[in-house]
Amino acid sequence: MKEITFITKEFLSIMQSTKNLSTKTIIAYRSDLKDFEIFLRENQMDENIVLKYVQHLSKERQLKDSTINRKLITLKMFFQYLTNQNYIEHNYYQIHSFKMKKGHRLPKTLSIQEVSKLLTYISNQTLNAKSNFEIWKSTRNFALIDILVSTGIRISEAAHISVRDIIPAEHVILIHGKGKKQRLIYISCQQTWTNLMNWLKIRKIQATQSERVFINRYGNPLSIHGIEYIYNTLKMASGINPDSTPHYLRHTFATNLLANGADLRSVQELLGHSSISTTEIYTEVTTKRKKQVLNKYNYRNRINPN
Repeated sequence: MKEITFITKEFLSIMQSTKNLSTKTIIAYRSDLKDFEIFLRENQMDENIVLKYVQHLSKERQLKDSTINRKLITLKMFFQYLTNQNYIEHNYYQIHSFKMKKGHRLPKTLSIQEVSKLLTYISNQTLNAKSNFEIWKSTRNFALIDILVSTGIRISEAAHISVRDIIPAEHVILIHGKGKKQRLIYISCQQTWTNLMNWLKIRKIQATQSERVFINRYGNPLSIHGIEYIYNTLKMASGINPDSTPHYLRHTFATNLLANGADLRSVQELLGHSSISTTEIYTEVTTKRKKQVLNKYNYRNRINPN
């Protein structure tokens, strides 16, 4: 078999080019495989290698089940690749079955008041901007954050929106999702659409070769790290949850759709989830909130018919 380091690079390159994975996902896969490479330096690649590795992670390093689960997902794909390329005679991963406890974490969201506070802050920035660059930046940021709020798209999807993906007559944007899947997202809020159109007008002033809608001051496409930086700056300045991330906006979008009566299948399509089980986690959030409201405000709780 070729050197494992070479095979790992080969595998990651193919995954990145064929699966349309985000940079974050590739970095996570690379980290997991690097960890496995280190383990292989003192252990032979044989039919029990995955079992020994899991035992090493669990007993010696005492990693959380959720962390081990993530590493197993990476290894499952990697060993399938090794088998397909005839680097190994048998798929060693399939020899043993692993059942780790799955962590149960509810999606973290912002309150409607916090989202309103965030948008109001950016709106005031736009209204009070004095220099051309301040106007340019605040208009871009308003359009970007409002798109995330109004559609629940991933920041990687926002980063990849191109000018030709926008259909003005329909108030629709073509979104390029995970696994090269595409979906159309309708902008239902007129203010969000106006913010986007305002940005596109100002964007034309700057000379750029990029087709991407959201660009930086140099005319280059905003990366996901650039979007994260913008959000982190705005969340601190606006005074909302300092621990929040842009993904909170996606969770907030989905949770409020379900809380307001949207059906699960429609929310699945809007979010671009391949499996409805991924979407179902949001129903638990809405149920939890309903319980909190009823426990606190239901007048029946205070009636004692004695």
